[in-house]
Amino acid sequence: MRQGSRAGRAAYAVAPVLAVALAHIGPAATWLPELRRRRFPALAGLGSPRHVALTFDDGPDPASTPQFLDVLDRLGVRATFFVLGENAARHPVLARELVRRGHEIAVHGWSHDRPWWPTPVRDARELPRAVRVVGEVTGTVPHWYRPPYGILTSGRWAAARGAGLRPVLWTAWGKDWRHDATPASVRATVAADLRGGGTVLLHDTDHASAPGSWRAALGALPDIVRDCREAGLAVGPLGEHGTGGAAATRVTAGSAGLAGAAGPAGRASFRSPAPGQP
Repeated sequence: MRQGSRAGRAAYAVAPVLAVALAHIGPAATWLPELRRRRFPALAGLGSPRHVALTFDDGPDPASTPQFLDVLDRLGVRATFFVLGENAARHPVLARELVRRGHEIAVHGWSHDRPWWPTPVRDARELPRAVRVVGEVTGTVPHWYRPPYGILTSGRWAAARGAGLRPVLWTAWGKDWRHDATPASVRATVAADLRGGGTVLLHDTDHASAPGSWRAALGALPDIVRDCREAGLAVGPLGEHGTGGAAATRVTAGSAGLAGAAGPAGRASFRSPAPGQP
């Protein structure tokens, strides 16, 4: 009886802690791609079915970001850059250059920290700080917010709302942060989940990734843009994406059919080879 009583008291004592933890991490279930596509399309970044939003995380970084800007200029593409507040403060000239070249600036938080433990006070302090610094450095007011790792805790939800930011995640990514990423693997990984109306996540730096991994994203970028255009899809920033839950057009990866030809029910498709294929 005494053992049962002690177990009951222990469970009673732990219950509030578990409740707080669940309340903190519960919203992070939106990280699951299929869940957010079906239940939270705006959060997933679903927009106009004939448009793809191109986004980059973790910069700006003077070692890599300028190379992305040059490639985007050559491609005639503008994108959305989710910058870290600490990086914008450290490299203000480069942050301003993003805006000068016509790209959209957004907020990725102050630092690329892990969100597993509740830190509502820090969230409420650091996210507005990032917004303020980005605004002061670039002269623009950021509208979008993407949390590090795509993990939206309750504290980050509240902080984003308080800072006037709209959270948005992604529908396709290139897994370009991996040490074994290559331009071919990034292109094929993006293609596996890409839809018209989708949002693509890449990284313009290895700030929180394997050293040098940004080169894989940079190498894949021209082919990703070409694939989208051959499928009849425009590529641009989130501000031109019309996010709000519009029905998405599926973009399939495969070698059958003509690139850019409309498939069943008007669905656009494009070719994107598997890694190691030309």
